[in-house]
Amino acid sequence: MEEGRCSVCVTGGAGYIGSSLVKKLLSEGYTVHATLRNLNDSTKVELLRSFSGAKERLKLFEANIYKTEEFEAAIQGCEFVFHVATPVLHTEGYKYTNMVDATVDAARSIAAACIRSRTVRRLIYTASATAASPLKDDGSGFKEFMDETCWTPLDFSIPYSNDNIEDYTRAKTLAEKELLSFGSDKAGEMEVVTLPCGVVGGEALMPYLSGSLTLFLSQLTNDEVLVSSLKFLQELLAKLPVVHIEDVCNAHIFCMKEASMNGRFLCANAYVSTAEIASYYQQKYPELSIKKEHFECPKYETKWGSNLLAEKGFRYQYDWQKVLDDCITCARKDSLVYSRIFT
Repeated sequence: MEEGRCSVCVTGGAGYIGSSLVKKLLSEGYTVHATLRNLNDSTKVELLRSFSGAKERLKLFEANIYKTEEFEAAIQGCEFVFHVATPVLHTEGYKYTNMVDATVDAARSIAAACIRSRTVRRLIYTASATAASPLKDDGSGFKEFMDETCWTPLDFSIPYSNDNIEDYTRAKTLAEKELLSFGSDKAGEMEVVTLPCGVVGGEALMPYLSGSLTLFLSQLTNDEVLVSSLKFLQELLAKLPVVHIEDVCNAHIFCMKEASMNGRFLCANAYVSTAEIASYYQQKYPELSIKKEHFECPKYETKWGSNLLAEKGFRYQYDWQKVLDDCITCARKDSLVYSRIFT
């Protein structure tokens, strides 16, 4: 595929992953159709328009994932669609009764719009590792490996859960399964790639911290809700799959550039416990205060077993320590978080 000769669409273009992906795509010469919930949000619009190449090759579209028909215009004329957007909380006043229904219907509607466009060759979905739990189906413990064959069982309770994180996990699991059903290996038909990403860290372009960044910092801020969410992820996934934002964006673009690609590919460069994260902070940043409880966690023997992206030729550039270092850098720039960690 010749770079700069096609248009691509990024849903959720102003988010943590979306904005970094838009910037990288523009830098490689692509014309980018990016969707935002609100084109009157000057902070997000100005950031996207500040990227190199934006004046010539960035087109912004207003589209709300609770009103999926709004994505049709953004998809038209594109060869590749990156579906990054995910509703975080249910928004009142729309036809959906909950976030799960909205997320799954959005996935279905966007895939259908891609097929109707007759230009989209491949749909690439920013999935979540929360959909790939290595828990055994009978709830008796964890499997030996976490890999692409793992699907999160949705019928039993996980310690430290709450309604929001349960809805998110269910939504991402069902949406990914829905999208994979649209993928085809037949020549001339649309391919679908899902990238269940681990917990994403690294410096953000937006002037605020994303949810995943605050998760990595929760052992330092001692935010009870976030600490509980971190523990939930470990109980769900045995350990935390970790990946740098730059590697996430590079993986998305890699999946676009491949001559043919279809199916599920886990995206993470490390698989560590919450205690390992706390120990790294203590070693690298001894001036920071970390509660003793963060150095203690269950020891699960599950190993990382995914290598499908590597087999395709993808190479990660950042280790998990760099992810944490960059999260600290972000924290230093946020006055509220800074005051909770460094004073």
